[in-house]
Amino acid sequence: MHKKLYNSKVLVTGGAGFIGSNLIEYFLSNNNEVICLDNLSTGHKRNIAPFFDHPNFQFVEGDIRNMSDCKKAVRDCEYVFHEAALGSVPRSIKDPVTTNAVNIDGFLNVLTAARDEEVKRFIYAASSSTYGDSKEIPKVESRIGRPLSPYAITKVVNEYFAKVFSDLYGMETIGLRYFNVFGKNQDPNGAYAAVIPLWVKSFIRHESPRINGDGTYSRDFTYIDNVILANELAATTSKEAILERMHQYYPEECSGHIILSEVFNVAYGQRLTLNALFESLRKHLAQLDPEIADIPAEYGPVRPGDVPHSLASIEKGQRVLGYRPPVSPDEGFAKVAQWYFEHLK
Repeated sequence: MHKKLYNSKVLVTGGAGFIGSNLIEYFLSNNNEVICLDNLSTGHKRNIAPFFDHPNFQFVEGDIRNMSDCKKAVRDCEYVFHEAALGSVPRSIKDPVTTNAVNIDGFLNVLTAARDEEVKRFIYAASSSTYGDSKEIPKVESRIGRPLSPYAITKVVNEYFAKVFSDLYGMETIGLRYFNVFGKNQDPNGAYAAVIPLWVKSFIRHESPRINGDGTYSRDFTYIDNVILANELAATTSKEAILERMHQYYPEECSGHIILSEVFNVAYGQRLTLNALFESLRKHLAQLDPEIADIPAEYGPVRPGDVPHSLASIEKGQRVLGYRPPVSPDEGFAKVAQWYFEHLK
């Protein structure tokens, strides 16, 4: 059993969003005091509404591009979980300036505020998009490619800033490169909705989900409970244990290092094609509505900036953090099918 985070004061930026709201729910269940910072541009109050009456929850409506908001939210916090960002490769291609402002300027503001507050550890959402045009499968943390979108560039820059702050100021930073996370509270609406909630919404409406390309592109789909576990391990695994295991298993990456600044893939370590995802979601939803079983897919062109194949090596997280994802993709698909069926009907 891994060590849990409890009786601590934590900041979750982007806490009204999909991943952030799930983290808040979990941390509150373990008697932590949780501050949520969100400007509600992509997050929703409905995701955090259940927490408003909780004595250990505080909502700060603010923008990470505003340093005073960051300083207010991080005050007296021990840990920062930085989830706030403008996601979506297509959005970044359409509006690279805003993506850069939020994901780089905002990241630097939160990182600086955390440094000034002397937090114990800064854990941030990195991204599998960092691997860019690398054709290596599976993706290994120490080898990345050339970014293929403005969004990917921002996530690469985040990792560089975190490393520099660790080296210059002694901050403990851990980046978690998320691979196609899905689960409850993931918004199915809007122009930049992720594939799973978007397809589930189409199925429930008895409409054909649209597959970009011929369906052979593949992804490492990762259920939200696995992400929560990775964040908790990133916070609670001691600096000494991480450095000792890094020197044991990856000496070429950390020769002489005494500062903690690492990145870890967060995934299940299993690759599914979009066609296989389509079949699995349809199967689980058809158990709730038999008419869904006969809904066909609609195929369209490949989206610019999309990486053909994505599969994570989770070996480093297993060895260094003890990360062992408890929920398989198919188990997760069954859970989200039930959740969306109840919330979208």
